[in-house]
Amino acid sequence: MSTSVLTNAGILARDTADARNDRWFRYALAAAVALVLLLLAGAALSMLWGGRAVLQASGLDFFFSADWNPVQGRYGALVPIFGTLVTAAIAMLLAVPLSFGIAFHLTEVAPRWLRGPVGTAIELLAGIPSIIYGMWGLFVLVPVMTRHVTPWANEHLGPLPVIGPLFQGPPIGIGMLTAGIVLAIMVVPFISSVMREVFLTVPTRLKESAYALGSTKWEVSWNIVLPYTRSAVIGGIFLGLGRALGETMAVAFVIGNSTRFTASLLEPGTTIAALIANDFGEATGEYRSALLLLGFVLFIVTFVVLALARVMLARLARREGS
Repeated sequence: MSTSVLTNAGILARDTADARNDRWFRYALAAAVALVLLLLAGAALSMLWGGRAVLQASGLDFFFSADWNPVQGRYGALVPIFGTLVTAAIAMLLAVPLSFGIAFHLTEVAPRWLRGPVGTAIELLAGIPSIIYGMWGLFVLVPVMTRHVTPWANEHLGPLPVIGPLFQGPPIGIGMLTAGIVLAIMVVPFISSVMREVFLTVPTRLKESAYALGSTKWEVSWNIVLPYTRSAVIGGIFLGLGRALGETMAVAFVIGNSTRFTASLLEPGTTIAALIANDFGEATGEYRSALLLLGFVLFIVTFVVLALARVMLARLARREGS
């Protein structure tokens, strides 16, 4: 009798200790999540507070004006916002198809002895510092753009009625198109690595069944692989987009760092991150306040992009569930 009582008491004490440990573990996890949220909110609010002087002086005109002239005390964020969105869009238009081709080749087409080395090489590209990409773009890509791409674009695309103004500009090589190409090269390793990993999760039976019915590799990739991995692929694409929006040094090397508004992709422009990196060290007073407010704008733009990604993934999940 006494032995059973002692056994029950030991089990009860162990259960009580486990419950207490679980409770403290939940508290620790909740504190970690709260800390991350507090850090994000603190970073955003600190930039907003630092930019309050310009926000009070310019109001909403700061976000919609293209006049950026620190000498005369005029600050308009439209040019860097436009440059950030345009270069990121160019990067994604180039990087997404290329990343899909790389991932599908490594999972379906390439021989097994080649998949490992090429996959490792692509992942190593993600570890190259961004400043190296910027230097490569300045010394290798810019001369190619100057001698070949820009003259060809001016001659063949410039006269077109709708998109023509986008491809008219001097053959100087630097500009938003060059920055977008450099960004595309930078984000390809991230997107292709994610796509490659999720493509490997597709059950072999599904693909073999499609091949048995006479499907081609393209049909298998479009009708089997992509629908099965759609949510993860979209998540990888938005991960690369977030990297493109916030890139600094690589863009600063090749975009030209001009605050004059232009619709041409071949002319110099700037982005929020590049403008902050170039001018923040020497900025004082109201100019520093404007740059801090630009940092808050970049934070909001990135947050909106990631929020849209979450909404899109949630809709896809509900659609697949239904």
